[in-house]
Amino acid sequence: MKWSEISIHTTAEATEAVSSLLYELGANGVVIEDPEVLYREWDTPFGEIYQLSPDDFPAEGVFVKAYLPVDSSELLDVVEELKEQLAQLIEYGLDIGKASIAVNDVHEDEWAHAWKKYYKPVHVSDRMTIKPVWEEYEPKNPDEIIIEMDPGMAFGTGTHPTTILCLRALEKYMAKGDQVYDVGTGTAILSIAAIKLGAKDVLAMDLDEVAVRSAQANTELNGVHEHINVRQNNLLDDIEEQVEVVVANILAEVIVRFTDDVFRVLKPGGTFISSGIIAAREADVKAALAASGLEVVETIFIDDWVAIVAKKR
Repeated sequence: MKWSEISIHTTAEATEAVSSLLYELGANGVVIEDPEVLYREWDTPFGEIYQLSPDDFPAEGVFVKAYLPVDSSELLDVVEELKEQLAQLIEYGLDIGKASIAVNDVHEDEWAHAWKKYYKPVHVSDRMTIKPVWEEYEPKNPDEIIIEMDPGMAFGTGTHPTTILCLRALEKYMAKGDQVYDVGTGTAILSIAAIKLGAKDVLAMDLDEVAVRSAQANTELNGVHEHINVRQNNLLDDIEEQVEVVVANILAEVIVRFTDDVFRVLKPGGTFISSGIIAAREADVKAALAASGLEVVETIFIDDWVAIVAKKR
């Protein structure tokens, strides 16, 4: 089968926002090619990326690539809509760089599996490892938590810095027996980690029905599906029961819109872990949290990415 590859030449700062636009416009997959990872000096062995070649990356900026069926009658309309959405990002003050758009035809077998060669087991912390389902891996100790992932064509591998920040925060702040809401669950990696760390149960929510199917498949793959309820839902709309932990790895622009709902569904003393935040938006998110009555207790960084941990007192 042939597909159309839509490639946007943008900046590292705009990567998450551009990726989100592509998913909203119906993309069936996103690839991010950022040359920064080739020269990064890691201060820990956790989250390291393996087997990267400069030939696979642009000389400057970042390529964000998405895929649509080549015979889609709506392809031209999608490109025009994308141009309008990119222009709106500029109005929001986001530096999107050249924002040039290129469209190419590709065969499914050229991209659907080629990316797997870059996805190896990744040590998130001393006792947590993300392992792609097709890779062999021997645990380093009996207590090591292994999260198996099969992201498919539509969602990330779980090794992005924002996901790693959330996983480390869950490990630090979540207590055994806690109930958790995972907002914007994607592949359900945070939900799976929560159960393996001792959560009582998790409600995993995503607006995208493809994400819901991906999440359900991964919970079954890890044998934790009986403890995770995956539901198609818009953020925390119509969610009433209070829980100990809410985690959301989504855009800062979205986080600031539902901090009141987070406060509402958290039990007193409950924890909100938010990520997907670029450093330039840290102050905006903290202001929204404070306005909703949530107290920031820790801010965690990986390069230009931020996770913010807040408490309901």
